[in-house]
Amino acid sequence: MTTLATTARVAEAAAPLDGRSPVAPLLERIRAGRVFGANVHSTVDVLWVLYDRVLRITPDTVDDPARDRFLLSKGHAVAGYYAVLAAKGFVPLDWLDDQGGPDSRLGDHPDRTLVPGVEIGSGSLGHGLGLAVGTALGLRAQGLLDTRVYVLLGDAELDEGSNHEAIAYAGATGLPNLTAIVVDNSSATHGWPGGVATRFTVNGWTAATVDGRDHDTLHTALTGHHGPRPHVVVAVVESGE
Repeated sequence: MTTLATTARVAEAAAPLDGRSPVAPLLERIRAGRVFGANVHSTVDVLWVLYDRVLRITPDTVDDPARDRFLLSKGHAVAGYYAVLAAKGFVPLDWLDDQGGPDSRLGDHPDRTLVPGVEIGSGSLGHGLGLAVGTALGLRAQGLLDTRVYVLLGDAELDEGSNHEAIAYAGATGLPNLTAIVVDNSSATHGWPGGVATRFTVNGWTAATVDGRDHDTLHTALTGHHGPRPHVVVAVVESGE
């Protein structure tokens, strides 16, 4: 059985990607003639870097209490998530052929009771960050201080008020095991003066704003955080992406 320690060593030793994307053909397999919007395409690079080089989780450790947790708050971007999970062996490849079908486990939003490796069922935007804060608190209470929680949101999702409460609470409480990733494609209705990152830093978070297509830069931002505060990585992609 693969251990978390082994997974961590593999993640640290992973060579930079050479431009080939093992996810692309799997995403095309899911698409099967359908049209995917910017909500899907904007997240694939972040998802791949997380699962290929950052997260301490494998198909063999999905129930290990010490595994890292990844929460997809931006649930409508699930097609890219399924493609990455299949590429990493969490779900069989043939599940991709009926994604969203009446008998499929792979719904239009992820379901933690049906899909191995999925931590939460997501639907309406605005809930994932609060769930991530609660997960980080729970891990701390159990003494699992080296286990990290990562949550992926969209910039428009920050228009939802529940996120502001979660940001303020996490900053005040101090959750160094929590990292939020915000995919910023300029789709938010309101925005924030000074950019997305300032919405978090004003409440005591550390922040990095990076190119959301650059895998090495994403990896550095996602793994370079140290200190007593929660961290946010703002992954900027093309407007409308």
